[in-house]
Amino acid sequence: DIKSRRYNRSLDILGTDSKLIRDLSAMLSSMSPCTSQTAHNVQIGGRMSARPPPPIHQTAPCRRMHEPLVNLSLPRVASWTAALMVAASLQASPAHAGSNQRLPPLDSDPLRCERAFTGNTIGQANAVSDKILDLRFCSFPGAELKGKVLSGALLLNADLSGAQMQEVVMSKAYAVGTNFKGADLTSSVVDRVDFDGANLTGTKFTNAVITGATFKGANLDGASFEDALIGSEDVRRLCAEPSLTGDSRVQVGCRGSG
Repeated sequence: DIKSRRYNRSLDILGTDSKLIRDLSAMLSSMSPCTSQTAHNVQIGGRMSARPPPPIHQTAPCRRMHEPLVNLSLPRVASWTAALMVAASLQASPAHAGSNQRLPPLDSDPLRCERAFTGNTIGQANAVSDKILDLRFCSFPGAELKGKVLSGALLLNADLSGAQMQEVVMSKAYAVGTNFKGADLTSSVVDRVDFDGANLTGTKFTNAVITGATFKGANLDGASFEDALIGSEDVRRLCAEPSLTGDSRVQVGCRGSG
């Protein structure tokens, strides 16, 4: 059922660290009044899991509320905290209505937006990197990003209006609601990018390679696809968008006037 799938998904993200879950359950029960010798089931994402880990029977008398938790180390507490944050993000992280993707918590690095000017350099084709390129809500109007690798970038609601993005590589980028108005993506590689709800008004995709991308609800008014290499499924999705009109439809290869 749905709850079971959410629980299994939580375990997947936590690396199926069942010991971590059991330890967390024991910690939570130790902080509760001693009403039972059996630890309570752990809650994930604010809801009781449908298939909780087996209950842990305490072999020592329960710890009262005022007694210190002498066995807790800082790294272990940090692990528990991270586990809770990841599990909760499965429930609470926003996602576009047309996407099943769940996003991690926003990177707390105050300089995270500056990483756009270096990009990713590891696993360009499959968006594999040592750290998530988190550019959500960042502002880059008119920025010079020519040739940057933005594979796997989280660009939710970022402002890239007028940005110079010629020859950028965007594999598996998440650009839902992103503002690309007037941006120049000439000769770029647009591979499996989620442009749902994005502002692509006047965006130049001239001579770009576009494959596996989605454009549901995007504003494509005046976007240029001249000489672009577009996958057949991408053509179908683009032509289904009512904002793709005039010369843009002709460049994409849509049938009919639209």
